[in-house]
Amino acid sequence: MFLPLKGFDMSAVRLLLSCFLFKEAFALSGNFWHITDLHWDPTYELSNNNPALVCASSGKRPAANAGKFGHYVCDSPWHLINSSVYAMKNILPNPDFIVWTGDDTPHVDDKDLGEEAVLSIISNLTDIINQVFPNTKVYSALGNHDYHPKSQLPAAPNSMYDRIAEMWQGWLDPKSKETFKKGGYYTEKLMNQTGFRMLVLNTNLYYDQNKLTKNMDDPADQFSWSDQILTEAANNKEKVYIIGHVPPGFFEKKRSKPWFTPKFNRRYLDLIEKHHSVIKGQFFGHHHTDSFRMFYNTEGSPISTMFLSPGVTPWETTLPGVKDGANNPGIRVFEYDTETLVVKDVVTYYLNLTHANVATGRWEKEYRLTESFRVPDASPASMHEVLKRVADDPRYLQKYYDFNSVNYDLRDCDSDCRVDHVCAAREVDFDRYEHCLVKEGAVFIYGGLLPLISVALSLVVASE
Repeated sequence: MFLPLKGFDMSAVRLLLSCFLFKEAFALSGNFWHITDLHWDPTYELSNNNPALVCASSGKRPAANAGKFGHYVCDSPWHLINSSVYAMKNILPNPDFIVWTGDDTPHVDDKDLGEEAVLSIISNLTDIINQVFPNTKVYSALGNHDYHPKSQLPAAPNSMYDRIAEMWQGWLDPKSKETFKKGGYYTEKLMNQTGFRMLVLNTNLYYDQNKLTKNMDDPADQFSWSDQILTEAANNKEKVYIIGHVPPGFFEKKRSKPWFTPKFNRRYLDLIEKHHSVIKGQFFGHHHTDSFRMFYNTEGSPISTMFLSPGVTPWETTLPGVKDGANNPGIRVFEYDTETLVVKDVVTYYLNLTHANVATGRWEKEYRLTESFRVPDASPASMHEVLKRVADDPRYLQKYYDFNSVNYDLRDCDSDCRVDHVCAAREVDFDRYEHCLVKEGAVFIYGGLLPLISVALSLVVASE
């Protein structure tokens, strides 16, 4: 038994111990930026007196009261792009790395762009990220708008892959450039550290709008290559992050709207289910909204989470059937365990576009996931709990719904809205998603009608 030395201040010991433990905990925590869907529209021009002609990306929808930071029917003006990247530098100037998941060009007809225009836009965005973060490693994935014609990314070498690889040569290892030029994908050791790996996928090859690949079994051999890389990762005891642009599953704002063709969706699910033990996080964009997707094993246990980060562009989607499909610009920090790569927290920052245009362009914290949803971290088990709370508690559902559009669409999320969001987050598989729509719709119908039936029966009994 050890007794304290006479005259020794135990409070000093406790203080030193606390400092040591804090230092150890802090040392295990890393962070990185995720930025996506910048969609720069170089035609944005406030001097145009016709609101329908402020930007080409509006499709002649009027941009009334447009400001220097943009408008909800337009893609990003340069002022918004510049503001977002410098906000990243101001909020977290020295991230461990940056994830950039594509879609750089505006939502305009192909005839209004062209190959050189697309490459010029990608080059300008690459340059500003390099200028503001000259010493930070960037892992960059192609979006479906980062090619001409849009969404038609080929499963073979081509001049655009070559030229983008040269733009990104400061970020790519020699081996990465080889596979990128072949099919727009690559893998590297994460931060050049043994035991950690980044897998950068070109999921535009699986997009249902891609006419070049829909009849292929394995475009650019990316599935077989990914399977090999993940198998080797398991053998080498590596932990892996996966990033890409177009996600599998369904769009939560339009019922039964998938992005992948059915066979590619199934193959992606099979890949994650097979290799989930080494996959510690998936980070995608494309939606412009803030959401997530859960992956489960055959026993129903959560095995992986795909985080869908909000876009910088505020552009209101023209997808038929989507109401109020705009968003406030968002950027995101992920905090992670540097030993296990488990995602510890997610912090989203945003620019209230309406306020920014009339006052000041101040980016502010929108929410921290663990605080808002009362979970210990952002692991698959915790994200499963978040989904349960969203599904079962109207308060959490509304909170999630507000965050989904980065606090743009603040309508009440009604019963149909709940079903769309819960099923999109819960079921990436096509058949299970359709079954969820039926099941969750029935739960609400019966759950909502039961009190009414009880009241009606009591009135009948009372009147007899």
